Amino acid sequence: MAYKISDDCISCGACKDECPVEAIEEKDDKLVIKEDVCIDCGACASVCPVDAPKAE
Repeated sequence: MAYKISDDCISCGACKDECPVEAIEEKDDKLVIKEDVCIDCGACASVCPVDAPKAE
């Protein structure tokens, strides 16, 4: 299971800075989580001001 960033994302970058495995990247001006790299730790969700990262 991996996290996915919803359309609620405001692209602040807080989640990207917090990810311990660098699974979050910018793609087409949006932040996305690389599912094959995500370790499902929830660090991104814990710092997001709009609760955009969600567990799938």
